[in-house]
Formats: sequence, C-alpha cells, structure tokens
Amino acid sequence: MDLLLTGGTVVTMNREREVLVGADVLVQDGRVAKVGRGLKARGTRRVVDVTGKVVLPGLIHGHLHACQTLFRGRADGLELLDWLRERIWPYEASHDAASMRASADLTFAELIRSGSTAALDMGSVHHYDSVFESARDSGFRLVGGKAMMDAGASVPAGLRESTADSLSESLALLEKWHGTHEGRLRYAFAPRFVLSCTPELLREVARLSREKGVRIHTHASENAKETEAVRQYTGGRDNVDFFHTVGLTGRHVTLAHCVWLSAEEQELLRETQTVVCHCPGSNLKLASGIAKVPELLEAGVSVALGADGAPCNNTLDLFHEMRLAAVMHNPRVGPLAMTPMRVLEMATLHGARALGLEDEVGSLESGKRADITVVDLSGLHAGPTPEDVLVPLVHSARSSDVTHVFIDGRPVLKDGVLTTLDAASVLSSAKSNVERILKRKKQRARG
Repeated sequence: MDLLLTGGTVVTMNREREVLVGADVLVQDGRVAKVGRGLKARGTRRVVDVTGKVVLPGLIHGHLHACQTLFRGRADGLELLDWLRERIWPYEASHDAASMRASADLTFAELIRSGSTAALDMGSVHHYDSVFESARDSGFRLVGGKAMMDAGASVPAGLRESTADSLSESLALLEKWHGTHEGRLRYAFAPRFVLSCTPELLREVARLSREKGVRIHTHASENAKETEAVRQYTGGRDNVDFFHTVGLTGRHVTLAHCVWLSAEEQELLRETQTVVCHCPGSNLKLASGIAKVPELLEAGVSVALGADGAPCNNTLDLFHEMRLAAVMHNPRVGPLAMTPMRVLEMATLHGARALGLEDEVGSLESGKRADITVVDLSGLHAGPTPEDVLVPLVHSARSSDVTHVFIDGRPVLKDGVLTTLDAASVLSSAKSNVERILKRKKQRARG
C-alpha cells in the first residue's frame, strides 16, 4: 500500500545530506517516490502524521550474530579466544532448529524496536534456515549466512565440519534463500575467521562469491592474541594480508572489527575497497582495543557500524553504538573527527555498502527501498532539541525513542509496538529455549 509520512524533520542522507524541516515522504510500491514539502495524500491509503518527529533511513547493522542473542549475559569477563572456546562455541553447538528460531526472533524484535531495518549476519554452523525463516516472518531485511568452520583448536564437535560439507551446505542455503521475498533476503558466505578455516575453504569461498555474485562476511584483526595466532598459523602474515592472498578482499567483502591493523593493511583495505565494520561496544566489552576508524574514514575506507553479538555487547541498539563511535576516539584524535553526520553515515550509507545494498537502502531518495525509522526526540534525555537535529540523534537518542519503523513501506513497528512479532511471546520462547539448552548441557556434563 502507498504511504505518506507528513510534517517531520527528514534526514535524507542524500548526496547533499539535506535535512528538511516540515517535510513529507511519499512511498509507493515499497519504494520512496518523493521527498519534499507539501506532498499531497491524494489516493494514498495510509497517512502518518510525524510532526515534531525525525524521519531517517532505517539503521543498518554491518555485523551481527543472531544465533548468540539467546546467550546474552552468559559470557562475561573473558577476552576473545577464551570467550569463544569456553562459552560461545559450546553454546552455539547446543542449538537446535527451535532454539535458533527463538534466538533469531529475539534478535529481530530488538533490532526493529531500536530502529534497525537491515543487518549483515553470521550464523552458527547449523540451523541457518531458522534465521532466514525468522527474518522472513518478521519482515526484516537480512543478508546472512551460516558460519563456515573446517579447522581450529578447541572447536566443539557440533561445530566442526569438513571443507566439502561447509561448502555444500552454504550453497544449498544460497540456492534456497538468496534473492527471495522481493529481494529482502540475501545470502552471504560467512567463513568465521582465519583460525577456524583452512586456506582451501577460503580460496573456494573467494571463487564462489565471485561466480555467484554474493558477499563475503568474516572477522579480521579483532584481538591482539588472535592476530598473533594468525601470524603463527599463516607463516607470518597478518589477517587482512592473508585474506588478500586467498582472494578475500574487495568491494564484495565485509571485515568485522579490524582493530589491530598494520599500516600496510590499512592501505590494502583502501586499495581494494574492502568494507570494514566497527563494533565499538563489543571491542570495549571484550577488551579487544579501539580500531583506528577516523584514519580509515579519512583514507576513504567505507566503515559501517554493528553491535556484533549480544553476549559480547549486551545490547543490539545501534543508537548505543553510534554514541560510542562518536566519543571513544576523541581522546586520541580530538573532538572534531567523529561528527554526528559522519557517525550517522556509518549507520546508514556505509551500512548499506557493508550489505552490498547501497543502491537500494541507506538514504531517503526517490527509487530506494522504503526502509524508514521515525524517532521522537521530545524526551527529557534529548531535549531541548538543538538546531542541528543530528546531535541528539547520535548522542542522546535511545531505542525507546523509536515510534515507527517501515521496511519496504510495510509497518513493522507502529507507535512503539511491534506488528510482525509479539514481544511477550518472543521473550517467553527465548527463556524456555535457553533453559532447555542449559539443562541439556548439564546432563551432558554429568556424562
């Protein structure tokens, strides 16, 4: 159905970065038809008055683990490699299709409630159909794929797979889901990271991604100990350097984290136009470090924002990540490097590039998909609103300020209430499924 949003402050994120006060957004056939003032509602079946509110492109996560949301708060106090081997991998190995669906439902409910409309997701090794099914039913825009793990130390039996099985299952998921539901669901190859993949697997992923025209999504240089382990595993090469040797760089590749980069790797990212995703909340909580995001952006590298997983962040709210990204670099580079506009670009335009959807989403312009978020900044924590509305959007806004979310012009959040998911049912299912997993783990531990 057609939709007209009237009277809002529209943050377009178009080429001119226009912010239009008292403007309207007309949606037809799931796409933005016009943005401007005085648009007529003639023939439009839905009119939403957003006077006094801010209308912006839906926020986009450039790195996510929907499979982990069920385990929020159960892996604290550990650095990356121990966090994976002692907590997260055993939890992921305990998933079945039902618990994976519960985790994904909880993920997409939280994302929509906090104004996000799309994400690049890395699953666990198995049951990724459940994640796509959840995105399908919730109306969420998802680019994602199963984790690929044919190597690595301390990998549970439930996650370790052969190279052939990893590739065949990934291709089966691609054939089933890629481009379905009006293009809202797309596949991405997701080799987990250097230490969990053989060079043979990575080379074949590089070949297949180009042959099939799909993205690659992986981790790189997240933690100092991991980076050193990669050097030992690869005969002295750093993460990005090694990925480049096996074909995993380029516009179609998104690398999460990139905290511990050499100068040569930073230049390699620029030359190959590889996309980076900055995950400030996760990098701080796991004590991984602080990526040199201002330098990457100044060099012309596209840097998106992501929450990573709930157990290494505790929140999937991208407003939280914007706030962190805007302030955490200031002590090193000064207060002008990460302006509100630059940070919002990371959460919209650069996020779209991380998903390979820059022609479809990320801004409110004629012809683009109508993925739209409406935010009310009238709360005590955000007011009084300054002339530059981007300041409270980046520094003050919270998930609870989001009033409406549309994906392809369809309402998935209306007046702060989810329309495609039932919050109470989602939480109940998450609780019962995590209790079932914990009980099963205890039984296995007893022998």
